[in-house]
Amino acid sequence: MAKLFMKYISIILTIYLLSFVVHTIEIDSTSALLIMGLVLLVVNLILKPILLLITLPVSLLTLGLFSFIVNAWTIMIADHFVTDISMGGFLNSLLAAFIIVIFNRLFKDMNKVSR
Repeated sequence: MAKLFMKYISIILTIYLLSFVVHTIEIDSTSALLIMGLVLLVVNLILKPILLLITLPVSLLTLGLFSFIVNAWTIMIADHFVTDISMGGFLNSLLAAFIIVIFNRLFKDMNKVSR
């Protein structure tokens, strides 16, 4: 449960911080940002494993780097369902996917240190 919460926080934090840096990412309300985090969690839990399985041959050829593309796709799918947030396209989603992975690793490392 704590793992999902940390993932949720990293999603929200990434999208919020990126909206300051990348001007094509637009957040209309705080509630939209929170909903985007929940929708992206659900998409990651349900659709992402299916997409990773389908793209497994390409992922093997690229030594796992194609998983960032799949992560960007999941962000774009979640963006489609949340109307008050605009990620501004594939490259912004790819950047967000990369930073979300970094935040997840940082939170995971901080959790290990605190134990």
